[in-house]
Amino acid sequence: MAEGTALSPRAQARLETIEQIKQIAREHLAADGPNLSLRAVARDLGVVSSAVYRYFASRDELLTALIVDAYTALADAVEAAESQVARRDLAGRWLAIGRAAREWALENQHEYALLYGSPVPGYAAPEDTIEPATRPVILAMGVLRDGVERGAVDPPADRLPKAVRADLEAMRANPDFEDVPPTLLARGMSMWALLFGTISFELFGRLTNAVSDYDAYFEHQLRVMTRYLGLSK
Repeated sequence: MAEGTALSPRAQARLETIEQIKQIAREHLAADGPNLSLRAVARDLGVVSSAVYRYFASRDELLTALIVDAYTALADAVEAAESQVARRDLAGRWLAIGRAAREWALENQHEYALLYGSPVPGYAAPEDTIEPATRPVILAMGVLRDGVERGAVDPPADRLPKAVRADLEAMRANPDFEDVPPTLLARGMSMWALLFGTISFELFGRLTNAVSDYDAYFEHQLRVMTRYLGLSK
């Protein structure tokens, strides 16, 4: 539909019902985890279960819609935060991405768990989820690319196993990664795992009785990342 074109009443009503279904499903995520039941969603919506199937053909289709929404919301949050930092401030851009990811996760814990928690039994994510899922990664690797292009970041002289280098070279076939040297891309992927590992450890209780100040601990980890990547001294 062209931008600015008004929806018909029927189309508007359909969109509103879809949003109602997804909101009820999010409430079920909060209460029961990812074990969604379309029958239970229909009951809370006040309709027969067959009515829900007119909007989502299966539980997996509804899960995919929730996952795409969550990935999109996370990506929007980190992109908005990173855009507020001066382009020359490479460390500041990485810090903004990390802080925004953690803030979104803390505010949307059940959606975060759907994305980064235990896999949902019997569910295989379709290609629809790839684009929103990779937006934050592309943003973060863009910080590294900008550092190399400006001469502010030197590619590390790390030795990479043959299989790892092959995987990284395959990744660099993507235009968003092609200008990031393999050794720096390897470090970037490691720090990306550290970022979300730190967030997950906090949200899933893995730091209980080990860390008393989560804000300070997270900031320390962010600083470790920027130094390891050559974004700060």
